[in-house]
Amino acid sequence: MIPKETVDKVLHVADILEVVGDFVHLKKSGSSYRGLSPFSNEKTPSFYVVPTKGIFKDFSSGKGGGVVQFLMEHEKMTFPESVKWLAKKYNIEIEEEQPNEEALKERSERESLQAVNSWASEWFESQLWTGGEGRAVGYAYFRERGFRDDIIKRFQLGYCNEGWDTMTLAAKAAGYEEAWLKASGLTKEGKSGKLFDFFHGRVMFPISDVSGRVVAFGGRTLKTDKKVAKYFNSPESALYHKSRILYGLYQAKNAIVKADRCFLVEGYTDVISLHQAGVENVVASSGTSLTEDQVRLIKRYTQHVTILFDGDAAGIRASFRGINLILAQGLDVKVVLFPDGEDPDSYARSVSTETFQEYLLKEARDFIRFKSEILAKDAAGDPTKRADMIREVVDSIAMVPDAIQRSVYIQECSSLLNMDEEVLINETNRRLQKGLKKRSQPGDYVPEAAPFPVPQPEERGETNLYDASAQERDLIRLLLHYGNLPIEVSLHDLETDEEAMHQTSVSEYLLFELENEGLSLKNSAYQRVANFYAGELAKGCFPEVKHLINHADPSVGEVCADILAERFEVSANWAELHDIYPDTEDLNLSKATKDCICKLKIKRVMQMIEELTEELKDPQLPDERLLIILEEKRHLDAVKSELARHFGSTIL
Repeated sequence: MIPKETVDKVLHVADILEVVGDFVHLKKSGSSYRGLSPFSNEKTPSFYVVPTKGIFKDFSSGKGGGVVQFLMEHEKMTFPESVKWLAKKYNIEIEEEQPNEEALKERSERESLQAVNSWASEWFESQLWTGGEGRAVGYAYFRERGFRDDIIKRFQLGYCNEGWDTMTLAAKAAGYEEAWLKASGLTKEGKSGKLFDFFHGRVMFPISDVSGRVVAFGGRTLKTDKKVAKYFNSPESALYHKSRILYGLYQAKNAIVKADRCFLVEGYTDVISLHQAGVENVVASSGTSLTEDQVRLIKRYTQHVTILFDGDAAGIRASFRGINLILAQGLDVKVVLFPDGEDPDSYARSVSTETFQEYLLKEARDFIRFKSEILAKDAAGDPTKRADMIREVVDSIAMVPDAIQRSVYIQECSSLLNMDEEVLINETNRRLQKGLKKRSQPGDYVPEAAPFPVPQPEERGETNLYDASAQERDLIRLLLHYGNLPIEVSLHDLETDEEAMHQTSVSEYLLFELENEGLSLKNSAYQRVANFYAGELAKGCFPEVKHLINHADPSVGEVCADILAERFEVSANWAELHDIYPDTEDLNLSKATKDCICKLKIKRVMQMIEELTEELKDPQLPDERLLIILEEKRHLDAVKSELARHFGSTIL
């Protein structure tokens, strides 16, 4: 358990704009910030952060809440994990007991894997810097590659000793269970049943997720034996899905946003060498084919991607399919080709920083033009290959979602390939129609959510005159927006039998009325918000909204963010430019509060009357029960009329 005082301190310091900005590229939009949803694949930004209210709201997925809720949703953390993550980010100390064997058993699979990986990363790093073998072998290798000490530390590079089970024995001595060492892939079991270190004798590259947590490892052998695999990677686990991870993204994300461009390379050392050359906006797919999830990760931070190729023609052609995925997401794609025999790592080490950065700018070329030129060379003099080549180019053009951009590409390729433009247009349209037919098959395509979701007709159902959900929502809205503000209300004094004005707060008045009338809220999340307010008021303190939007129960934070994320505000221009002063709710808070509770009461009374009316239809109803119902109904009709007079209206 984390003490409440510590949670309060963390929530007070944590800046939601800063935290969310680590994961989503945000742009200012009025008083809020907007970006593409990290929870769904969308082209129109519908994800908002409102710093003044401390909330985020994603209209495409419906998710919302505070800074803790964001981490719980996005990083799949628990409430304590989210608070600890924030505490670490803002250098707030959280006292925790040293984990023992019993505590480790109680942790969830993700927590256990995270703990093991975190320990292993530190152990590998310590072996590199202070271990005799690690210093002589691992550190020497990185220095031979030309990596500076600060770069080695930035990427937490390490070394796993040559001994078969050195790391495993050290982990077990530190209290980590064998089961989690094997689940993480750090330890393997041989045919004889003996445990051994999977990465023994290798230099280590920790693989972090976008929040900086180590989720896996890559290990490179230093042996020259061709029978030994050059690289080993951790197996997939509950923590690590290689198709959703980009190596170096944690170190690169701020630089990507600043430069509004992401450089994409193949391997770990390419990323590290570019960082050392002053190019920090770079990530790697770590030797795997590029996936849609990886492209979406890049898209969170920029719309512009530059892919860095070495001179290997076979490797370039193999990457074309992955690049089509980038085009399909609407990103601008450029390529840089290095001289024969050079890759990003070797070239960055062979020239000065200035020369390398200048080369990247000068040699960047549009991908579709580049692809056309590469394939045209291969197909020279062969009509069949030439036809296949044109189809491949058209495949890429058809991936581009913007019609104008497609048209420009067709014009350029028509000239470059000496092909009639109309033929290219017809072929592109055919590919597009084929894609539409494929997406129309059940289960093959999920339509992109609208920025502001509208309920479908079948979801609305029939209008229920007695449904009080709108009134319940309005009550919670008043609590969240104005709960601690003072209002004056007229209360009946039993001693003098007269009405007298009393000052109270919005929250005290609403909660008193709910309790006094024996009303509860049907919506469970709304009721939990009301209970929270009641509990805080009972302690003699006013509730703080930040505790609600960062509630451990995700449904509470989501409801609060949804209510607080108002889409429209009264413009200040009415008063400043036109001398028109709209009669806003906060200026009539007493009336708004009374209206809210009165409307809720009317709905409940109408519902009770309807229930009695239905019971009256029973032909077997006993006479004594009939008289009771008629009396109750007469009383409820009178109450309804009294409530209606508050609004100066009559309810039939």
